[in-house]
Amino acid sequence: MKAFRQAVEARDTAAIEALLAENVVFTSPVAFKPYPGKAITAAILRGVLRVFEDFRYVRELAGADERDHALVFEAKVDGKDITGCDFLHLDEDGLIDEFTVMVRPLSAAQALAEAMQAQFPQIQREATQG
Repeated sequence: MKAFRQAVEARDTAAIEALLAENVVFTSPVAFKPYPGKAITAAILRGVLRVFEDFRYVRELAGADERDHALVFEAKVDGKDITGCDFLHLDEDGLIDEFTVMVRPLSAAQALAEAMQAQFPQIQREATQG
């Protein structure tokens, strides 16, 4: 999904949010339950942009129907190298309605969990302020 990739690489949070469906569900690599809704998903993604260093997408895969995408990324979190994948599903309007992230290795996932936990008070404020 070229528009999403460009928005993330430009760190354009307004453009990222514009690509999310109202009913998007975000599934985190470090939280058990998914987060439903555009406001919380956009706030989480802003938090991720604050904690990832040297973020870059290195590969993009698309399903035959162009509604499923996998974007492989590399970054650093608290000095640890992290590799991950954003799995995106698009609704009939071309907006992201499912957003699942997976990361490795475990040490980097743990660093991500700690960094995001520190961000969560701000994420919650952003999500509820609309």
